[in-house]
Amino acid sequence: MTSIPLPRRWRWKEPNVLPGFGLTFGFVVLYLSLFLLIPLAALIVRPWELGLDGFWRQITTPRALSALQLSFYTAGVAALINSVMGLLLAWALVRYDFPGKRIIDALVDLPFALPTAVAGIALTAIYAPNGPIGSWFNDVGIRIAYTPIGILLALVFVGLPFVVRSVQPVLEDVDHEVEEAAETLGATPFQRARLVILPAVLPALISGAGLAFARAVGEYGSVIFIAGNMPLKSEIAPLLIVIQLEQFNYAGAAAIGLAMLGLSFLILLVMNGLQTLLLRRGRK
Repeated sequence: MTSIPLPRRWRWKEPNVLPGFGLTFGFVVLYLSLFLLIPLAALIVRPWELGLDGFWRQITTPRALSALQLSFYTAGVAALINSVMGLLLAWALVRYDFPGKRIIDALVDLPFALPTAVAGIALTAIYAPNGPIGSWFNDVGIRIAYTPIGILLALVFVGLPFVVRSVQPVLEDVDHEVEEAAETLGATPFQRARLVILPAVLPALISGAGLAFARAVGEYGSVIFIAGNMPLKSEIAPLLIVIQLEQFNYAGAAAIGLAMLGLSFLILLVMNGLQTLLLRRGRK
């Protein structure tokens, strides 16, 4: 007995978990407007009180350029360091069993829970010239705290979990049979890592590095204590924004913030484009 297909209008529809598109989309737009679009619009509009010339003068002063350069340079280097070390840490957590593995896995998330100011105070106490570790480096002429090296150290601390948690689930899903097949065909361990594993985790690695970079660019609490805050030497852009606010120069602070927003958006746009390109190549 053959079943007679019902007309389209009589067929049962799968129930939707969420309400209709119009209502759902309206909630999304309202939420984004209240918490993202309206604040960003205010940030974009406020600097133009200075005019185009005033805006350009505000972001091109030697102090502002030095702060922006330091923030983006240290954030980029920290993201690169976290990409390498985060990949190695995720690999160890996924591929090996060892005593204390769960403790180390939990410690990875510690920078998420620890207040950034507390992290900054702890790092400063350890790496100051009279600290337990900083004194060793100070004896050989390397000063960590109150220098750009200290800023880099703090940014590595806050950004590492983003890379590990982005790469870890992808490594868990990598098919071991593909690695075994490559080994059977005579591939060396380095070739297996380069040709099998790295292409699989590279999009997630770029995503984690982008998140770590974005967090590091705007980081304030953990950096403020260890940076030294010397203009033109170890002053970061978020601190300069706070200084402008304390001087009631709201338009000037918004101008520096808008410059940071624009540069960050361009860098993240490039990274997202690269990630999309790698994902499309992986599907072919």
